[in-house]
Amino acid sequence: MVEPLTSETELRARLHQAGYIADDGLVTTLWLSDQLQRPLLVEGDAGVGKTALALALARAGGRQLIRLQCHEGLDLSQAAYEWNYGRQLLAIRVHESEPGTVREADLFTRHYLLDRPLLQAISSPEPCVLLIDEIDRADEAFEAFLLEVMADYQITVPELGTLRATHVPQVMLTSNGTRELSDALRRRCLYHWLDYPTLAREIAIVRASVPQAESQLVEQATAFVQRLRREDLDKTPGVAETLDWVRALHSLRFKALPDDPFALLPTLGCLLKTRDDLYQLGAPRVLQLIERQRSEGVATSPTAKAEAL
Repeated sequence: MVEPLTSETELRARLHQAGYIADDGLVTTLWLSDQLQRPLLVEGDAGVGKTALALALARAGGRQLIRLQCHEGLDLSQAAYEWNYGRQLLAIRVHESEPGTVREADLFTRHYLLDRPLLQAISSPEPCVLLIDEIDRADEAFEAFLLEVMADYQITVPELGTLRATHVPQVMLTSNGTRELSDALRRRCLYHWLDYPTLAREIAIVRASVPQAESQLVEQATAFVQRLRREDLDKTPGVAETLDWVRALHSLRFKALPDDPFALLPTLGCLLKTRDDLYQLGAPRVLQLIERQRSEGVATSPTAKAEAL
């Protein structure tokens, strides 16, 4: 059993142990979200580490992570609860030979209720982290239902009444900004914009996640990805792509980025996820990026290194 967190400093250290390098602003927002028992809305581009943050937060607090992946058409039966019709039908058939022994009220009890992520979080016997991932993919009707859950941490089941939280879950919502969220939802949340990490912070993230990779390779590869994000790409590579690429280069026994861009081309599928991006970033462009990077150097000031740690 992990001891409860007692300060922002301890939260930051536990997140670091869980492999997530968070800056002071993010740590403070996470801490306040827990202390004030307010949901936290985290927005940012795809790939900046929003889902990874929830995973690290659960590990840091020694809590179970309950995840609700949002999508178009998400409804109550998928998000909150559903009656176990199979078990109800079985109960009716078992008692068919004894008329009157099964009443309708007997079939709509907690025993026959299937918990989906929202009800799982409300009913959890221990504090948990509830991740409502990509809320912008769900529709406005689902947002309206969430307001009750996040305002009072309860769910109303017409046949049973109101089910209230045993322990208030720490709720995190993520959004990629594919549609505008309602003002009512935003008002109930604390807010944090999660941007791509700085070079120093991303190097620290890669070192923590891929400690077996050579230091020079980590620095050069991370700097290359940072430069790649300035290109006009269909899909900008995120931190997860950086980690995949460094792992791939290490598996191929690279200790630094090679002089020959053709040696890198087979590995670019770790970073680029569309045909147009792969076509655009051919060997000549890769060579230009590498040469420019070498001419400028991967300079990381002591201040930046201290900030990353």
